[in-house]
Amino acid sequence: MRQRWLRLRETFWFVPAVLGVVALLVAQALVRLDRALLDRGVVIGDSLLYHVGASGSRDILGAIGGSMLGVAATSFSITISVLATTSSTYGPRLVRNFMADRGNQVVLGIFGATFLYSLTVLRSIRSLDADGDTFVPDIAVNVAVLLAVVDVGVLVYFIHHIAQSVQVGTLSARVRQELRDAVDLLHPDDPPTGLADIAEATLPPRRATVRATRAGVVLGIDDAAAVALATRHDLTLVLRCRPGDHVLDGDPVVDIHGGAETSDVVATVRELVDLGDDRTPRQDILFAVEQLTEIAVRALSTGTNDPYTARNAFDDLSSELARLASRPTPPAVRTFDGRPRLVTTHVRVTECVDHVLDAVRLYAMSSPLVVRAGIRAAERIGTATTSPDVASRVSMHLARLAETCERDMTDPSGRADCIAAAAEADKRIRHRTHAVGSYS
Repeated sequence: MRQRWLRLRETFWFVPAVLGVVALLVAQALVRLDRALLDRGVVIGDSLLYHVGASGSRDILGAIGGSMLGVAATSFSITISVLATTSSTYGPRLVRNFMADRGNQVVLGIFGATFLYSLTVLRSIRSLDADGDTFVPDIAVNVAVLLAVVDVGVLVYFIHHIAQSVQVGTLSARVRQELRDAVDLLHPDDPPTGLADIAEATLPPRRATVRATRAGVVLGIDDAAAVALATRHDLTLVLRCRPGDHVLDGDPVVDIHGGAETSDVVATVRELVDLGDDRTPRQDILFAVEQLTEIAVRALSTGTNDPYTARNAFDDLSSELARLASRPTPPAVRTFDGRPRLVTTHVRVTECVDHVLDAVRLYAMSSPLVVRAGIRAAERIGTATTSPDVASRVSMHLARLAETCERDMTDPSGRADCIAAAAEADKRIRHRTHAVGSYS
């Protein structure tokens, strides 16, 4: 349920829809307040409100509503244009960041809410009712004017925000923050209690296998709810997939061990695995790594030829992967009362290292600047980790990079610099690793 709520909040229409409903409710409430004050003979002085007649109020509300609808349409067109440009330049997967951007959602929501508010207040104005009196909701009309003033500031903010959001530094920083959040969520510096190594866990016999009911990508798994369910029914749940995996209709996703097989339990377990059409970095570290890597690879294409963007992307990757490499890998088994309840599979640091450094070796040989950034990333990861496996894998990639530079890099001075940098980085990694635990 929590995963679905988070996905709903990231949809482009959710915040505008909420603000639109709020605008309708506020408009109705202020109109009722105006009518109640009029019925009681309460008159608010000119020092507080600007009073106009029925015709003037209609003109004001019509102008505000019409202009805000036009501004909202223009803002939406600008957003679509930015989405198209970003998709073609930096990759289609970054479009999700614009759709989930809270600033864009709030701006379009405010413009739409102002239009709905003005329209609702406009329909309440009466030039002549059955008693021969007019009704002009002065408070509601003045609030509409105040909203129009606020909308001018929102428009200025939107122009600044949309111009800033297409800068590659902003895009890279946003993806880097998503990677940081995923690392903190899945690989906390202080792992929670109730974890064990899978080698120490004795699993009961398998009772059932929960299968996917549709094809899609595993977006996330509600670990807390899974542990609670397994504890309540004395089960052990073994996940056959992890966030980011693509499954087909009928593929196994969870094995149920122990307890008694019931259709209710199977249906509940199936709901714990959130399936969607597109990957998200919330519980998928590798997806955030792939996004930053894609920015670098696209920047190195012949049509773009922007090695500085690629260098910045690899620097951003190195900062977060170094944090990931320094964190302890969470055990695969979550326990409760000493019993194994949930067996999961985590993304290994070596997978992320392979993805990043292979991209450097395959795509960056024409740019010594980017190769040195990749070597710098490898050194940061290798010196930050306390795992001999990770350090050994980084050293292997540095050796491959040196061999590829020797064979494929055409710039003689750049080739010599990169080979020397790779050798020096490997030396520092081995020195650091021998200081905390040897490997060969």
